[in-house]
Amino acid sequence: MQMMRRQISENDVAKVLSNPEQREVVREGRMVYQSRIPHGDPTKTFLLRIFVDVDREPPEVVTVYLTSKISKYWRADDESYI
Repeated sequence: MQMMRRQISENDVAKVLSNPEQREVVREGRMVYQSRIPHGDPTKTFLLRIFVDVDREPPEVVTVYLTSKISKYWRADDESYI
């Protein structure tokens, strides 16, 4: 329901989860997957961030959101990103 409210498609989430541009360990058992995606009308580049509890079987998506503040979250050479 939150994805629909935030106008984020399941297809976009699936693409990022299967091939993220960046992954970060948030804490033990939780990862954030993120990629830059085109979104909106007119189209603008946003960062799609997906928080996943990976210590469960199957892994569980906690939250998903888009942000225009790409530089705030994007890490070019940060060792916490794998």
